Amino acid sequence: MEGEGRPVRDINELCDIIRETAYAIHCYHGHGHLEKVYKNALAHRLRKAGLRAEQQHPIEVCDEDGTSIGEYFADLMVEDALIVELKASRTIVSEHVAQILGYLRSARREHGLLINFGSYRFQIRKFAKSLDSIAL
Repeated sequence: MEGEGRPVRDINELCDIIRETAYAIHCYHGHGHLEKVYKNALAHRLRKAGLRAEQQHPIEVCDEDGTSIGEYFADLMVEDALIVELKASRTIVSEHVAQILGYLRSARREHGLLINFGSYRFQIRKFAKSLDSIAL
């Protein structure tokens, strides 16, 4: 059940688990499905593996004085530490990269994965952003 299983040692191990799980989904389901199918499959398999995976995790965007000016929804927040953004497009483009970097900045998280299931070839990119470089 959710939250059970052995604890993940570090963010790199968590990234490895997600990468391996996403690759297995890509091999099994192939490309061509809607993004929602891959989101549901990844969340389901991560929970089965004992990880906390929250779908449509809200991320508030605040102005410099702390006023809320908007909200995003990350595809997955895993173990409250890693933002995972999924795509089902031909390839990863600069807008996808800008999106996950914006999520990391607004959520004040250091690590994110961008995974594309829409290509024949499995695509994944890892992002690490120092909290020191994120304006608080």
